Amino acid sequence: MPPASPVDPGPSTPDESDWTWVLTRPCPDCGFDPDDFRADGVPAILRDAAGRFVAMLARTDAATRPATGVWSPLEYACHVGDVCDVMRGRLELIVAGEGQLVRFADWDQDNAATAYWRAEPAQVRDRIATAFESAAQAYAVPTGDQWSWPAERSNGSPFTAATLATYFVHDIHHHLWDVSA
Repeated sequence: MPPASPVDPGPSTPDESDWTWVLTRPCPDCGFDPDDFRADGVPAILRDAAGRFVAMLARTDAATRPATGVWSPLEYACHVGDVCDVMRGRLELIVAGEGQLVRFADWDQDNAATAYWRAEPAQVRDRIATAFESAAQAYAVPTGDQWSWPAERSNGSPFTAATLATYFVHDIHHHLWDVSA
């Protein structure tokens, strides 16, 4: 597989949407339905998604942007690795809070994405396999009432461990849809 392009393709189109609506209704793009989701199934979902992203990175077009301003599959893979780390960390904060309201620090995903285009697919495969497995292990920890423990995003959006899991899984599902994996 050829390495990523040595020429900066420029920024992708920023996504400024507040995706919290996916907690209450199906996504018309990727088909994710929060009513069909169970938080205790997250580890299996993440392990399956990891395999699909790893396989996608073997495609010859993995580093090619399909259109100006749209991430390549490689860039999406880098992003989901970061998403796994952020969502694992957020769940760990909720669990450590032992039922007290915790607040999530901001994450500037657009800033994180500035170097994704330079990534090497082989290194990204290893990184996302590790990130997905670490997240799967973290999401295997909560039980019973812990799924209802509260959190709040910096913009005030309320979450519980369960709704964070829903939000996270939609993000992963949606990005699999983005790259046709």
